[in-house]
Amino acid sequence: MSDLVPLAHAHCVPRHGSEHRLTEASIRELLPQLPGWELAENGHALTRTFTFKDYYRTMSFVNALAHIANAEDHHPDLSVHYGRCVVRFSTHDVDGLSENDFICAAKAGQLAD
Repeated sequence: MSDLVPLAHAHCVPRHGSEHRLTEASIRELLPQLPGWELAENGHALTRTFTFKDYYRTMSFVNALAHIANAEDHHPDLSVHYGRCVVRFSTHDVDGLSENDFICAAKAGQLAD
């Protein structure tokens, strides 16, 4: 990934195979660019809980995130509740994290801001 393009402005490309799985060093380098996100499942997923004042705002976020996920063709796992949404990204086709996870996490963070 180019250091010149912020993650939130990059676009996903198809990633298949373990050669596209990010190394631990790459993950540690990219993670500081995602405030509020945490590594989960022994470094195989990114998660963040977004909180909102009410259900309407939560669902507005979920719908906007669904639009982004569809446009990027990279879809998170979501756990939706009244005033919060837990978002989890990983790339099943690489059995871990890929650049696409970081791109979409950055877009989700920007959306919530």
